[in-house]
Amino acid sequence: MKFWKKRKTEPPPDPRVAGVVPCAGSSTRMGSSKALLDAGGRSFLAATVGSLVAGGCDPVVVVLATGQTDEERRARDAGALPLLNPEPGDGPITSLRIAIQALGDSVEGVALLPVHHPCVLPETVTVLNQALLEGDAPLVLPSFEGKRGHPAFLRRTLFPELLDPSLEGGARSVVHAHLTEALVIDVEDAGVVLDIDTPEAYARAFPAGRSL
Repeated sequence: MKFWKKRKTEPPPDPRVAGVVPCAGSSTRMGSSKALLDAGGRSFLAATVGSLVAGGCDPVVVVLATGQTDEERRARDAGALPLLNPEPGDGPITSLRIAIQALGDSVEGVALLPVHHPCVLPETVTVLNQALLEGDAPLVLPSFEGKRGHPAFLRRTLFPELLDPSLEGGARSVVHAHLTEALVIDVEDAGVVLDIDTPEAYARAFPAGRSL
């Protein structure tokens, strides 16, 4: 008589939130690659990726345009997975869609952090990440002194809306559509509302700044 051993089943993996850094834009307003600007001793790209990684996002992906070889190298060095957006002209939503499609069913949500928000603290990412994983809100946002900011944490239940080709207004319109359901967390982190998208904003934030 044979006795069959009961096969051990692997426990399901812990839910994860992926970090997404859209970086395929042309940086027209800045006049040079925002990803390579100095954010106090490291590049904007290294700063945004670093905060997401240290804040518990796994994996972190950086979506790049064709030809951004320096940015691709720096993304890998910072611990991120580079993805290619061959047609970034339609705005950051195209990069977010590429990230969502690449991640598939492996994550519970994504933390969207544009590369021109390099001053977000890792501790802020940790708080928002835990809030998404431990709660049921479709959307988790930080707020500093009454103003909402980045990163935006979007649960996977919002992915179909974000992937809808008829969506107008990009991810911003999905965020606005679900604000009444969102969990907005007050944080002591001015970086969540510091949008460094022009030379003037860069000069104010980093007076001695330069490209790295």
